[in-house]
Amino acid sequence: MRVSTKGQVTIPLALREKTGIVPGSEVEFVEEGRRVYLRKIPATGRGESVVALMSGKGKVAMSTDEIMKLTRGDA
Repeated sequence: MRVSTKGQVTIPLALREKTGIVPGSEVEFVEEGRRVYLRKIPATGRGESVVALMSGKGKVAMSTDEIMKLTRGDA
């Protein structure tokens, strides 16, 4: 993995998924001896991190009108 001129690296997708690092996640670098670790900072608002993790994962093939009918009991 190469560091860009701006000091940026790309975290591999498998590691982001495994650790729950999503866009907007807060991370920090921790130095221990000659090693540097990247650590995810726990989100203060759990709801935000859950929504971010689930975003785009839905597979429902229903229209908004169909979903609204179900939630209102008009089915």
